[in-house]
Amino acid sequence: MLKKLLTGALIAGVASGVIAAALQFVFVIPYILEGELYETGARVHFGAGSPQSPSGAPGLGNDWSRHLMTVTFDVVSYTAYALILSGFMALAIRQGHKVDARRGIVWGVAGFVAVQLAPAIGLPPELPGTIAPEVLPRQIWWSGTIVVTALALWLIAFVPQVWAIGAAIVLLLVPHVIGAPHLDTYYGVAAPELAAHFATRSLGFAAVGWVVLGTIAGHFVGQDD
Repeated sequence: MLKKLLTGALIAGVASGVIAAALQFVFVIPYILEGELYETGARVHFGAGSPQSPSGAPGLGNDWSRHLMTVTFDVVSYTAYALILSGFMALAIRQGHKVDARRGIVWGVAGFVAVQLAPAIGLPPELPGTIAPEVLPRQIWWSGTIVVTALALWLIAFVPQVWAIGAAIVLLLVPHVIGAPHLDTYYGVAAPELAAHFATRSLGFAAVGWVVLGTIAGHFVGQDD
């Protein structure tokens, strides 16, 4: 079982990481590079007394070492996610639940909700140059949100008592009632439309990566020994 779990997690992590990176190259990274132009002042969005600079993503540029690091980071991250998700799948199987590729899609969506969508409600993906609060408070809130959201989803899916639904709702709401750390004003230098496109595309294509991850991991973990 362990060998099958590790093999499936590795394949799922590499496949979903490569796919996520490819989607980022086409749809997300150009926005990051454009945001860096605003960060450095090469472009200005409604600057005082200055005309607005022309919009348009600058493409991928020629920094291929940076792009290679992006692929590596995505593969490593999604492999770690795959190991964790596969471990939860194995636990569900031990409790008598069935896991396969089709059910793995639901697992992948749940992973996306817990790890990316729920934290993004308070801390959405940010373009370069966005001024933000200190890193440690944000990391604490981000990590706590992932943990309680994952626990809430587990209660909804696998605990068939009414109290579990109520507890899950409370867990889902707690981090957002507390609120993520934020500054008392806004300091963004890039166009808000650019930031909105970046955030929505980042989340949308992350969801694709999670679905691929869950499908492959579910296929391997759910195979009979």
